[in-house]
Amino acid sequence: MDKKEITIYDIAQEAGVSPATVSRVLTKNAAVSPAKREAVEGLIRKYKFRPNAMARSLSDTKTKILGLLVADIRNPYYAALSVACEEAANQQGYTVMLCNALSDNRLEDSNLEKMYEQRVDAVIQIGCRADDLVSDSAYAAHVNRISRTIPFITTGKLDGTDCYRLNIDDVASMRMIFEYLTSLGHRRIALLGGQKKIQSTYDKWQQYIYLMGKYELTFHEAYLQEGDYSEKAGYRCMLELLELKKPPTAVIAVNDFTAVGALKAAAEKGVQVPRDISIISFDNTFLSEISTPKLTSVDYNYAAFGQRLIEIAVKAIQNQKIPKEQLVTPTLVIRDSCTQAQER
Repeated sequence: MDKKEITIYDIAQEAGVSPATVSRVLTKNAAVSPAKREAVEGLIRKYKFRPNAMARSLSDTKTKILGLLVADIRNPYYAALSVACEEAANQQGYTVMLCNALSDNRLEDSNLEKMYEQRVDAVIQIGCRADDLVSDSAYAAHVNRISRTIPFITTGKLDGTDCYRLNIDDVASMRMIFEYLTSLGHRRIALLGGQKKIQSTYDKWQQYIYLMGKYELTFHEAYLQEGDYSEKAGYRCMLELLELKKPPTAVIAVNDFTAVGALKAAAEKGVQVPRDISIISFDNTFLSEISTPKLTSVDYNYAAFGQRLIEIAVKAIQNQKIPKEQLVTPTLVIRDSCTQAQER
């Protein structure tokens, strides 16, 4: 094991003791059995371990700090949920340590380890590799090492781990969108943006296909436009849809970013929203309010979402019995971007 990578938690794990026991050995505390002291001191000598200042002060007391590991705070969805978490944490007497992964797995690992070493009382992960359809086994092992000591909560999934999950009900989200669009007479409905390797997008795609059948709508493969989650992807995918011989009368965008890109493409082609084509999206961020027209979008009630994440973390810290998996129930905020279907 590389000396530079050794932490007080590694010593504790290999010795089969708690991090607090390692701390007591380091501070010459007498309240450690001879066998445990010998095991810990042997590993300290073996790895030439030098604890940092934070590790030296480690004890059984809590830090009242929650680690918040976020995919990218520049995305308004993550920004809104992060702010909601921080506000809820402050109300509970906790401080938030925020780190961004920025689509960099090494940075994600590093930030997670920093939180661990800084003795956060729990880690809440929003996005990042917890969103992957197929979980990264090495990352799951990293999370497992941490979750043995402190609670780990995610808004995604990590197969092979014992973390707490608070997930958006994507099935309910897509169902309410279809109920709304079909009530407006739409039968040619497209789904735009997102990547199938992401769990939430995969679930949306599967539910879309199921609902097309349920409502006896004709499925067109060209109506499923895979991209990513950016405005550029929304723009490109919308252009492709508008070039079809029979373009859709309604488009479901995977998030507000892609919806904004779709609006831009429609405007450039002289297609009026919602007169000529309806657009609906997910996330209900500030973008849905400032776009023209204002977007109808699926809302997750960020304040309540953040409150529940913090409540799960605090209850787990206090060793209260809580469900391992819970769901966030979405609502549909209706604005100006959808209207009755106009056959073309």
